[in-house]
Amino acid sequence: MGAMKWAKIGKIFDPTQHKLPNDCVQFAQSPQALVFDDFVRIYFSTRAVDKSNGKYLSHIAFVDMRKNLRDVIRVSDKTVIPLGGLGCFDEHGIFPMNVMRHGNAVYGYTCGWNRRVSVSVDTAIGLAISRDDGLTFQRIGDGPVLAASLHEACLVGDGFVKVIGSVFHMWYIFGTGWKKFSPDASPDRTYKIGHAVSNDGINWVKEEARQIIADRLDADESQALPTVIEIAGRHHMFFCYRQSSDFRKNKERGYRIGHACSDDLVNWTRDDENPLLDITPGDWDADMLCYPHVFECDGKVYLLYNGNEFGRYGFGLAVLEG
Repeated sequence: MGAMKWAKIGKIFDPTQHKLPNDCVQFAQSPQALVFDDFVRIYFSTRAVDKSNGKYLSHIAFVDMRKNLRDVIRVSDKTVIPLGGLGCFDEHGIFPMNVMRHGNAVYGYTCGWNRRVSVSVDTAIGLAISRDDGLTFQRIGDGPVLAASLHEACLVGDGFVKVIGSVFHMWYIFGTGWKKFSPDASPDRTYKIGHAVSNDGINWVKEEARQIIADRLDADESQALPTVIEIAGRHHMFFCYRQSSDFRKNKERGYRIGHACSDDLVNWTRDDENPLLDITPGDWDADMLCYPHVFECDGKVYLLYNGNEFGRYGFGLAVLEG
């Protein structure tokens, strides 16, 4: 196939312009699309403040948009799933939640966050199922379906699930560890993209600790939020990557969108340049591009993503040309 190119459509949803459920303010992170016959439901992670300590709690809400992906039909008046119980892996937030249809249900793969003492957080992946077209989700259990294990000791999250043939494939991230990059800094984490398979979407077998996407920066490159689509017979993965330290305010070290392709779902060739999605100086995505989600709608391939400040002011859209 010829060269592919992303054409930016611009920011399509700004959470500060809408009333959000659950006393949430700002943030529409990690947009994830569920396509209906005549509209697209886009789930996102938004934030409330934990009144006990002033820290954030991440909740999942959605916006329904017409298929032109410009006009907002409605914003959910409730969050779609409560946070986890006391001491559970998802007690302090869910971000992101990847949704997919399976039979008459919608499966929601949650990335649950829980606070730690020596480091800021740990994460794991849960499964919740919706029987009402994605309005509400119920956990299949209080624990995760994919979590830290012998060679993936922390920070398993960002699951993206797709059924190919009769096999469930999950691309996710796993932590390679925490470290202090300077003596007075808080510890920062590094993570890579991994792969697991399942026959039922519940019981998973990991390719334990196999980093499937090569680093572009260095060994301290953090890779996050994989999303996979088939285009013209090849599998294409989009994800975001950054330096593991000094990435929050230093835009030279912040998130960018990466790309890799595969013919066999095993070997992935990294090629961030084709198609390239880059920052637009002076715009809402001038400092960073993060949390991509690729989907097909009415024959077109779209990419949802967040810009500056990790999605504090919403998400935008690009369409694939060529």
